[in-house]
Amino acid sequence: MPDTITYYYSHISPWSYLGHERLAEMARRHGVEIDYVPVSTRLIFPKTGGVPLAQRPPARQAYRMAELRRWPKVLGVPLTLEPKYFPADDQPASRLALAAKAAGHSIAGLSLDLMRACWVEDRDIADPETLVAVAGAAGLDGRALLADAGGEQGQLRLEQSCEQALADGCFGVPWYSYRGEPFWGQDRLDLLDRTLSAG
Repeated sequence: MPDTITYYYSHISPWSYLGHERLAEMARRHGVEIDYVPVSTRLIFPKTGGVPLAQRPPARQAYRMAELRRWPKVLGVPLTLEPKYFPADDQPASRLALAAKAAGHSIAGLSLDLMRACWVEDRDIADPETLVAVAGAAGLDGRALLADAGGEQGQLRLEQSCEQALADGCFGVPWYSYRGEPFWGQDRLDLLDRTLSAG
């Protein structure tokens, strides 16, 4: 069985978006699997000392914007600095992706499409109709997934994903765990690449 990178992420995290395709390429190159685990920072931050963006000091918010200007240029990835629907509740999109995962679908592409909807297309990924449309465009039954995601089981899956993330030491996203070693942030992917190369 190939090794696995456990990848915790939020669809409204620009950093998750910026690292999403690079992680997939890296895993292919090294012959390792990725376990895609969508989470909600709204459920993780209160337990780990994280602070929502709007509550962070101005200096921290300013530096975040400086980094957001740099990284898309470095990576050649399109990104809207101030999306129309940000911040949005990240729980509906995570529940939808987890419903698709539970149904046996690969969610790498669906999650990228949800991220692009927020960070490139100025769409509200907390809106049910947006979720249905994005899932449908990915070839999935958006209505069925939304119904599943909106039920008690959908919320339970999300809570379990967040508990798994917390058990792995996750306090922010994206978070990559490989053989018990944690890597926080898309700017740590080079370090993960080195670890994978070392075998």
